[in-house]
Amino acid sequence: MNSTECLYDIKQISKILPHRYPFLLIDRVLRIEPADKPDSRVGAKAIAIKNVTINEPFFNGHFPENPIMPGVLLVEAMGQAGALACVSEEDFEKEFSVMIAKINNARFRRPVVPGDQVLIESKIVKDRGKMFVVTCTASVDGKVVADTELLAQVIIGEKV
Repeated sequence: MNSTECLYDIKQISKILPHRYPFLLIDRVLRIEPADKPDSRVGAKAIAIKNVTINEPFFNGHFPENPIMPGVLLVEAMGQAGALACVSEEDFEKEFSVMIAKINNARFRRPVVPGDQVLIESKIVKDRGKMFVVTCTASVDGKVVADTELLAQVIIGEKV
């Protein structure tokens, strides 16, 4: 996949997700794939990019001499990509909220540093109505840097 392909740029993402600087952690959406069946969101997938730069505000304190992206922010970035998989593209025009309800088995395998481009893949594996189980993987240069399973709560008709 070429990182220049772009389904949604940062302006379009800002119209979909409620997050703003410094917590909007998705820079580009490369692809959103539909669910396997029309009556379920299982199989829906979002692929997004986070470009990591030295001017990120968290690098001032984490750590000035050895800048590493905090793991909790990697999880948040994976959650934001997962939110795009949890809500259908038709719902992007509506008010909605997607919140992380639980984090399972988060693993951080390699540090993410300034200059890295993080490719995030989030896929729905269980659909429980307003609750979804989402598997997420973050990679840099084809190597997994983090992965987790998230329980996400979706509320259509409200934005936080």
